[in-house]
Amino acid sequence: MNIQAMMKQAQKLQKQMMEEKEKIDNMEFEGKSSFVTVKANGKKEIINIKIDQETIEKEDIELLEDMIVVAINEVMRQIDEVTEQKMGKYTQGLPGMF
Repeated sequence: MNIQAMMKQAQKLQKQMMEEKEKIDNMEFEGKSSFVTVKANGKKEIINIKIDQETIEKEDIELLEDMIVVAINEVMRQIDEVTEQKMGKYTQGLPGMF
């Protein structure tokens, strides 16, 4: 394979990677923990946090804080998982590329 063909193939692969990353960035993910729901996009930006107000009492603020952390960590894990599934074919198993 000549260098020009290799460059063309690399450019094609780069374009495919960027398209996949854009799709992931525009996806919405949801993490839940008891009475807390967190939504984030594929860029790991929190979009929304919902709290089931009927379930929580004023004395449970510390528990609420813990549930928010758990829900955020869950949604971030989901984003990492989907990113690895879709982008892993481009990075050939190299972690931390995206």
